[in-house]
Amino acid sequence: MDYCVDLDETGTLDFDDAAEERYFGVGSATWAGHHGEAIWQGHRLRLELEGAGIRLAKGLHATNGSATTRSQVFELIAAQKPRLDSTMLLKSSAEPQVRLAGKVRLYKLAMWMHLKFLIPATSEAGDSIFIIAGHLQTTGHREAIRTAIADIAGQLGNDRSIVPCIWEASSSWGIQVADYALWRVQREDVGRQLPRGADLIDSCFASRYYPWQNA
Repeated sequence: MDYCVDLDETGTLDFDDAAEERYFGVGSATWAGHHGEAIWQGHRLRLELEGAGIRLAKGLHATNGSATTRSQVFELIAAQKPRLDSTMLLKSSAEPQVRLAGKVRLYKLAMWMHLKFLIPATSEAGDSIFIIAGHLQTTGHREAIRTAIADIAGQLGNDRSIVPCIWEASSSWGIQVADYALWRVQREDVGRQLPRGADLIDSCFASRYYPWQNA
């Protein structure tokens, strides 16, 4: 069986206590087998929105979308029913050695904690998994991030074929789904009101993991 695990991140890699940035998290949308129809549906929605005058050159991003656009995207995700998972790291609880190790270390830890659980939970020995991660906005870290993902794939791929891919979010419907899922999680985690339609995807979540959360 082939699987696509589309990943996105939320929050910054800086250690600060700003209310909106106290978490760094990763989330995924996992698709089993052929899911060309889901990709086409996402593409078609983007075309329809363009036809309505909404410019989406960089794809669908929850942060930038209008309430109406978000509602339509949430409805489509809920209808498609991909497996959604999130891992949120409370940065104020990071160990000193993690803080000293730098930004790439934080990113890799979040990815490792997420994927070491997700891959065994969703696939079996002999399966092929394509890990499709979105580019970080910080250009200087892109090659380091690519290396980190490849290293994680190497550690988890003893009995599975794991192929890491670093893509622009605009090229992947799955990354855009992961973006919307993380946006929904992050809003709730910082105490912000959920907009109309966000709760439609709640049944798609298989896990929401907080390994560094205070008791």
